[in-house]
Amino acid sequence: MGAWDTSSFGNDTANDWAYGLDDCSDLSLIETTLRKVADAGDDYIEAPDGEEAIAAAEVLAWLRGNRAPVNAYTKKIAYWVDAHPIIPAPSMIELAVAVLDRLQREPSELIELWAEDTGWQADISDLRARLV
Repeated sequence: MGAWDTSSFGNDTANDWAYGLDDCSDLSLIETTLRKVADAGDDYIEAPDGEEAIAAAEVLAWLRGNRAPVNAYTKKIAYWVDAHPIIPAPSMIELAVAVLDRLQREPSELIELWAEDTGWQADISDLRARLV
């Protein structure tokens, strides 16, 4: 796992995913990413899928006006959100919240990877609060 912190974009996978927004002017990439985790049901969720889903949920929070601090990793998100002032449908927000909840229960590789770090749970809780 190429991660340097527990924030939504504190890993290589999320940052790589964010470059896909450059080719997107709607929420299709975000929805597809979230549905990949949601459609897994009770199957094991691999870390990369979870990291991308968290990044997608973060973009939705930003679109709702609830931004995390802008830094070198989130600057591209700020630009995209400013260029695409889309208001996410309530159903998209519900999907994102359900995905965050799913990532926080077994079986989920992210739970295994961050088991010793309470910061990850706190960051997910913060993101969830900014979504709703």
